[in-house]
Amino acid sequence: MIAESPALARRPSTLLAGLIPVLALVLLWLSTSPASADFRLCNNTSSRVGIALGYKDAEGWTTEGWWNISSRTCETLLRGTLVARFYYIYAIDYDRGGEWSGQAFMCSRDKEFTIRGTEDCLARGYDRTGYFEVDTGEQRAWTVQLTDANEQPAQQRVPGLPGPVGPGGGVPGLPNAAPGGTPPGSPGLPPAQPGSKP
Repeated sequence: MIAESPALARRPSTLLAGLIPVLALVLLWLSTSPASADFRLCNNTSSRVGIALGYKDAEGWTTEGWWNISSRTCETLLRGTLVARFYYIYAIDYDRGGEWSGQAFMCSRDKEFTIRGTEDCLARGYDRTGYFEVDTGEQRAWTVQLTDANEQPAQQRVPGLPGPVGPGGGVPGLPNAAPGGTPPGSPGLPPAQPGSKP
């Protein structure tokens, strides 16, 4: 009979003990790695901003707010693969005043909210707020960049939005958007409410 040496008997447990920290690091990396698809907003301004988001999912139109985003930081507003092409943003500059707004009217309120539907905002006790449209082009992930007016190289201004039109005629925060905001009745816009005032 051959006797096992004590060194050979310890090898499997030593090997396992050496792998545990490596496995723990791999699991930690997997849990902290960025998601493959999200809707994010980066606040590239020198101010704190408040963000409200509007979108359509399987249950209909929803608006949510507020995400409070510090200067020069990014925040994930929706996690996972995007389910719609069009999203809507309304942003407030907390430190200097002003807003990023548009022609897509949806509900909001001053306090934290999740509101189903875009109709009859005032009658339901909410504010009627103009959001700007973000066309993701049906991408799986998208990041909106909010910028200060003085950080835009172009000098043309867009009514309803702080700052000038961005490079290539884009609206600040929207890549390649048409100047002047979203015209009523454009694709992705919530249905217009009969008899409602802008």
